[in-house]
Amino acid sequence: MNIHVLTLFPEMFQGPFQESIVGRAMERGLVSIQIHNIRDYAHDKHRMADDYPFGGGGGMVLKPEPLFLGVEDVKSRIADESSPQRAEDAQVVLLSPQGEVLTQEIVKEMTSHPDIIFICGHYEGVDERVREHLIDREISIGDYVLSGGEIPAMVVVDSLVRLIPGVVGDTESLEDDSHSSGLIQFPQYTRPSEYRGWPVPPVLLSGNHQEVHLWRRQQSLRRTQRQRPDLLARAPLSPQERLFLEHLGE
Repeated sequence: MNIHVLTLFPEMFQGPFQESIVGRAMERGLVSIQIHNIRDYAHDKHRMADDYPFGGGGGMVLKPEPLFLGVEDVKSRIADESSPQRAEDAQVVLLSPQGEVLTQEIVKEMTSHPDIIFICGHYEGVDERVREHLIDREISIGDYVLSGGEIPAMVVVDSLVRLIPGVVGDTESLEDDSHSSGLIQFPQYTRPSEYRGWPVPPVLLSGNHQEVHLWRRQQSLRRTQRQRPDLLARAPLSPQERLFLEHLGE
């Protein structure tokens, strides 16, 4: 997967993308991440990437020219390195509070694109012509306000990279992650088997894998019903699991 990020603050990405899973994935050549400064595509002498909004109002708006030129430059590079068709198929994603809220399903969908171009919104947003004629998708990481799209871009990239084959050694751990199955993850325990009088549930020490799997699934159902009941409406549940949930509510 090749990821490109257009941002006003490229230095913000140096630490997060050099460490942990993302950094190791880049070192192993499993993902390529390139950061592009939006101001490099602003051709006036002051390299202005933003301006006052027409009609008045507070704040500044990102201009269309640097964003269009930036995306076109990145697609040109993709075409030179791969093919014109692959450049045409690259998904352009705007990070903004107006987008669809990120879910694990969206992340899985995005992994089907070998090339993704992220635009980090900032200030009061972007010129509307960017939304209408440049981007393919608009994503938010939640219903709250941040200073810009840089941190959301880091979040989305991290969630994408984890799903690239070979990045996470234990693929079973990916399946067990919260939201991967549509439910919140079951409780986890490690050594010691008893700590300050609090023991690990005996079933986890039994060696019976079938019983452990059933216990974990039921615990995920319990925890999801208690903490995120909204997830149950779209989670893939068996008739037995739905009956289990009904009995929990009695």
